[in-house]
Amino acid sequence: MITVSPNAKEYIDKLIADTHADPTTFVRVGVKSGGCSGLEYKLDFDTTEKEGDQIFEDKGVRVVVDMKSLLYLYGTELDYSGGLNGKGLTFNNPNASRTCSCGESFSV
Repeated sequence: MITVSPNAKEYIDKLIADTHADPTTFVRVGVKSGGCSGLEYKLDFDTTEKEGDQIFEDKGVRVVVDMKSLLYLYGTELDYSGGLNGKGLTFNNPNASRTCSCGESFSV
């Protein structure tokens, strides 16, 4: 399961409204090789589900992830950080044994 914090929900809803996105828009999360820790998070808006996608809904936000990425992301919470070090969606991933300082990559 992938969850969404209240702050992330508010931020995602605002982004979708500001861009006048299709009402079927969802958040697609994933993992790819790269980054300074070995694996890198992917995050995008999408409207098309693919075969094998796993769909979660939390606080009214649909989050879609492919099966391979789910192995690394299960239990992750999407959060929003608006601090001085930058703002945007962040991943609180309990599976990560090491993360980089930017928070965009991790290893297990």
